[in-house]
Amino acid sequence: MSEALKDLAAYITEKLDAQIQDAMVAYGELTLFVEPGDIIDVLNFLKTDVQCQFFAFVDISGVDYPERDKRFEIVYHLLSPRQNQRIRVKVSTDEDTPVPSVVEVFPAADWYEREIYDLYGVLFSDHPDLRRILTDYGFEGHPLRKDFPLTGFVQVRYDGDARRVIYEPVELRQEFRNFDFLSPWEGTDYVLPGDEKAN
Repeated sequence: MSEALKDLAAYITEKLDAQIQDAMVAYGELTLFVEPGDIIDVLNFLKTDVQCQFFAFVDISGVDYPERDKRFEIVYHLLSPRQNQRIRVKVSTDEDTPVPSVVEVFPAADWYEREIYDLYGVLFSDHPDLRRILTDYGFEGHPLRKDFPLTGFVQVRYDGDARRVIYEPVELRQEFRNFDFLSPWEGTDYVLPGDEKAN
């Protein structure tokens, strides 16, 4: 399996030499690293080339690495029924640099790109309708970023009784817990819920 992936990597790098930054086999799949400006050409090649035929678009996902200059990775997953293999294409970008939309190559990428924009704040240039898809209207921030605060935001919901949209503070369903990390065999300094019944 890995030999076939190495052969495929050599073939793709030979054909797209200037556009592939790096190619590696990881977790049983071929991973290609591409500059954002080349993503449309690379995906178009992978889709239409006779030896590749990665025309089954699986999904796009985002990853946040806040310690990097280009903190976001956009990861495209494709499937080739002809090769019976999957391929992963990665693009890195920062908060301000948009990634070209691949909707013209894979129309199914439309909502995936909207989701990444909504949850990470990554911009996609030439997207037909780039707006939030999962969070509420007026939501501030992007909740899957590693630096997104966990409390202190307002939630928006529709109240059927009042028949209007209501803005209210976020209510946590679970209180913050104080973990002492003691061994369960040594015991704790306080009575755990349910232990009072043991006496």
